[in-house]
Amino acid sequence: MTLTDIRSPNLSRGLRLTKPATRSDRGIVTAHNRQAAHVGAEILAAGGSAVDAAVAISFAIGVLEPWMSGIGGVGAMLVRPPDGPVTTIDAGARSPAGLDPADFPLVEGKDGDLFGWPNVLEDRNVIGAKSVCIPGLLRGLGAAHARFGRLPWADLVAPAIRLAEAGPIVDAHTTLWIAQDMARLRRNEACAAWFLPGGLPPSAPAAVTGRVARLSNPALARSLRQIAEDGPEALYTGEIAAALAADVQAAGGYLTAADLAGFSAVEAPAKTEPYRDHTLHLVPELNGGVTVALALRLLSGRAKPVGAPTPAEVVASCKAMAQAWEHRFSQLGDGAERTLPSCTTHFSVIDRDGMAVSLTQTLLSLFGSGVVSPQTGILLNNGVNWFDPRPGRVNAIGPAKKALANYTPMMMTGPDGDVIAIGGSGGRKILPAVFQALIHVADYGYDLEQAIAAPRYDLSAPPVVVADARLGAETLAALAADFPVVLSERMLHPNSFTTLGAVRRRNGVNEGMAEPWHLWSDAVAEGEPLLPGEIETNGVAR
Repeated sequence: MTLTDIRSPNLSRGLRLTKPATRSDRGIVTAHNRQAAHVGAEILAAGGSAVDAAVAISFAIGVLEPWMSGIGGVGAMLVRPPDGPVTTIDAGARSPAGLDPADFPLVEGKDGDLFGWPNVLEDRNVIGAKSVCIPGLLRGLGAAHARFGRLPWADLVAPAIRLAEAGPIVDAHTTLWIAQDMARLRRNEACAAWFLPGGLPPSAPAAVTGRVARLSNPALARSLRQIAEDGPEALYTGEIAAALAADVQAAGGYLTAADLAGFSAVEAPAKTEPYRDHTLHLVPELNGGVTVALALRLLSGRAKPVGAPTPAEVVASCKAMAQAWEHRFSQLGDGAERTLPSCTTHFSVIDRDGMAVSLTQTLLSLFGSGVVSPQTGILLNNGVNWFDPRPGRVNAIGPAKKALANYTPMMMTGPDGDVIAIGGSGGRKILPAVFQALIHVADYGYDLEQAIAAPRYDLSAPPVVVADARLGAETLAALAADFPVVLSERMLHPNSFTTLGAVRRRNGVNEGMAEPWHLWSDAVAEGEPLLPGEIETNGVAR
């Protein structure tokens, strides 16, 4: 096999960053955005449950990182009440009933988006209104709140409304995300008006000016106010639903008011899988958790390791992941993925009583379909891209079908009341990252800080392994004996290894850990003070 080094020469000794875990006897929120994490922590401090906090974070992070997720997207969550069974709420992508597979004829070549599918005419499965699936996220949030919430629904939407009214502040990270997808954003007038003011990506003014740039979206703020007043059903049966469907159809898409009204989130007991002296909990079908659980099952036959991972143990775990991918590709109808950015965010919550939530939400590709509904201000998903465009495949494009998604919210429970809620963003890269973090905990006894910061490999496009150089020469050589290996830095752009986040409760103490290599991610404890300047941008009244 081979080992290829593609690292920057300026970082050839290996980039090293650290971020401490947060520990508390009160609630903790871990999210890809610190401001959104603070929104959740303040909901906990106000007496809300972990689900209340998750709902508030979901709305807030959709405003703060609209290219990653939002109410035009989909998602899935797991909820574990204190000492209770784990419930899953699946609000994954489903195609509109009127979708016509004949509208997606194949042409020569492969697409340049996430999955490297065969090209479809005009990229209709990837970009534009025909790529839109039913946005199910709010039905999932509503179901979770109805069952596990304590605070009024309107209180949970309120922080996002304030953020949307002001517009989140632009920083260099914002500029980078928008700039790298300018070509897609320019194709839709409403999308360009939001993200490309004056036709160019927004940039932050110099700090000495005392000014800020903001991404305002008054139409989205109006929609959020109506959702706060009327509840989640406003997106599915009210004026918003009618306007959203009309806008998508005017742009050439299939989504109808009947599609929206007929969508239901699926509540079910979590699927469980034993691993060592722990138990895995996952959403039952058509997501990444199924493949992670299979990889762990394949690995469970080896003796429990002692000490730090050896080169042979890393190779064994990599081979188990490769076998699990073979099952996924053949049985679940998926294909190989490119290493471009994906549009997903994950957050985990643990409250002071021990209720835990693991929630992943997404628009699928970066900026989803690139279509903004002008009347509602909602950026819509491109869930049709999850389907295989080749007719006759298990996961082929079709009407009223549920898509095979890559998000992987999971939980793991174990001795001493141990519960971990974990997940990440990064397309198929999420699966091997979650897999490795759970191995680090169950096999090697790592705490969350060690498990998430540890060197990783990525095996999301078999047989190629993308390896963190910090694994060490001996381990890299062992991997290269069985796989083509490419060395890459652990960094945000390009992100070869996923952005992870998790919370944990063990012996009554809560712990939260955010991805060290993500600029905005953080773990925030209930009652933790805001940093200077965060009060205004957080949108929380003082």
